[in-house]
Amino acid sequence: MRDARGPTRREALALLGGALAWTLAGCGPDPRPGSTLARSLVDTDGDGLLADGPAVPLRDRTDLGGGGRPGRMLARLAQVSDVHVRDAQSPARVPFLDRFGPRLGAAFRPQEALTAHLLAATIASVNDWGEAEAVLVTGDLIDSAQRNELDWALALLGGGSAAPDSGSDGYRGVQSASNPDPLYYRPQVDAPRHPGLLNRAVRPVESAGLRAPWWPALGNHDILVQGEVAPSAAITAVATGDRLVLAPEVDLGRFAEGTRLSREEVDALLRGGVPGDAVRVPADARRAHLGAGEAVARLRADAPGRPAANRDRLDYAFGVGEDLQVIVLDLARRDAGADGLVTESTLAFLSETLAATGERHVLVACHQPLDASLGGDAVLALLDSDPRVVAVLAGHTHRNAIEPRRGPAGGYWLVTTASIVDFPQQWRALRLVAMQRGGVALESWMVDHAGRPNDEDDLAGIARDLAFLDPQGGRPANAAGPPSARNVRLHLPARPLRPPRRRPRLPALPPPSAAPATAGAGDALG
Repeated sequence: MRDARGPTRREALALLGGALAWTLAGCGPDPRPGSTLARSLVDTDGDGLLADGPAVPLRDRTDLGGGGRPGRMLARLAQVSDVHVRDAQSPARVPFLDRFGPRLGAAFRPQEALTAHLLAATIASVNDWGEAEAVLVTGDLIDSAQRNELDWALALLGGGSAAPDSGSDGYRGVQSASNPDPLYYRPQVDAPRHPGLLNRAVRPVESAGLRAPWWPALGNHDILVQGEVAPSAAITAVATGDRLVLAPEVDLGRFAEGTRLSREEVDALLRGGVPGDAVRVPADARRAHLGAGEAVARLRADAPGRPAANRDRLDYAFGVGEDLQVIVLDLARRDAGADGLVTESTLAFLSETLAATGERHVLVACHQPLDASLGGDAVLALLDSDPRVVAVLAGHTHRNAIEPRRGPAGGYWLVTTASIVDFPQQWRALRLVAMQRGGVALESWMVDHAGRPNDEDDLAGIARDLAFLDPQGGRPANAAGPPSARNVRLHLPARPLRPPRRRPRLPALPPPSAAPATAGAGDALG
């Protein structure tokens, strides 16, 4: 069915891809990408091909005061967010929802079979930097709470091999050459053509593993099916079964309105089998969904730092050197919905951890931004009164953004980092430095994963090339953000590193029922 609003994704990709085929055929591999402080990847002539661009230096931001020249290095970290390692052949996916346009985000991506390769290339890039003392993985490590997705991601993070294939050997899914639906890009036959890409995509991926310890924050996609609804027996039966729906023949108007569906409604829809065009794929029990408790336990067990437990939530803290405390908060809902939710136990954990931190600087990390989470105002109120807080790091929105947060203790920075799955497919390097005239600054710059653009032998590079051309991906949404959200030095003036004399009274949290009944505004179903 052709979308009357304009060209399909396949047609939009072909507009550039067909004209570029001759260029791609003659291109040799570019040098391995890396820090944008050294060089950037840009399309200067508008031909749809990324090539070397200029270095992007740090720009000083003194919105909250401070300034001067950097002095002693206090800590070095990397932030990797929203990788969305995906089983692109799972029958539980809903790529057909892209027919409703950008309201729901990207349910289908032309590079979706290459997410394991993106994670491996990101790991290689972080290792190339070689300075990270810790790596923050701020949520949505996987795409749809499937056990095999987490198996693949953890294998790559730890060092080893992962074969991102399900069912029998070889790719079977919506991107197969035999699927005539114009919604989906088929690399075997559509421009830009990449013959054999899908079968190469499901072969084993090798990774050296992260050399620095990595610390996870829990995202909605890590424990909710498509990031929206808790697993159930009915949904898992679809995921592990053999029927993959291409175009359903049911009323999906609730999705188009952005209204949250309950697990009961989804179960009722699936119980009789979703009618519509479908293909048979090999069944696979490894696609079973994880419960939230199992996901949290596996992340705790596999992360080298072994995060401590706060009941059944992934709230914990760890130190980086002698000068920095990192506090990770779990904002993921356990029932339904992509937006963040602050629980009483998480708020109490934060208050207790701040009280025990001593005279160290503080970074807070979470998946959903606090200023867009139910109960986030209560967390921000605690942080506003603490002079040790430097920044809050988040992901979820798939877009780079940095804003100052002013408060009675002097303020701090709200930093959101774009995704690995969507263009520009970059992670954020961070250095906390003492300034020569007093105060500190958080230096932040974007780093490309190691995939080489315009290289047919580099699948992570192909994934970036396709993401750049995707008319619904990160580039049209300006996911890279403005220059002020990328390569910057975020200053804070000198102030005493003393906790409040009295522990602030915990602010009241709104009831969970007060959450907006809408799909996630950031990653949504993607």
